[in-house]
Amino acid sequence: MQGNMGKMMKQVQKMQSDMLKMQDELKSRTLEATSGGGVVRVVVNGKKEVESLFIDPQAVDPGDVEMLQDMVVAAVNEGLRKVEEMIATEMQKITGGLNLPPGLF
Repeated sequence: MQGNMGKMMKQVQKMQSDMLKMQDELKSRTLEATSGGGVVRVVVNGKKEVESLFIDPQAVDPGDVEMLQDMVVAAVNEGLRKVEEMIATEMQKITGGLNLPPGLF
């Protein structure tokens, strides 16, 4: 029984180490999202920070600023959703499909 517990603890420690390495690596990854057929483009990094925002000048209509604002919000939200999805996919690889509660590691 003692040997099994020690083996399990080593596996948990390795999983924690792998997760920390993965989190550091994901911080440098970037994902791109667009809205409005590509007239608004956002690049988000693995730290959930917007690195860049591109707005096609043709999308700038002084008479309809609200639509441009909506497209920016949509692109940013899509970028953040993609980051969450990327993190979940990478975590799944490390945990081997275990359904661990969020924030456990």
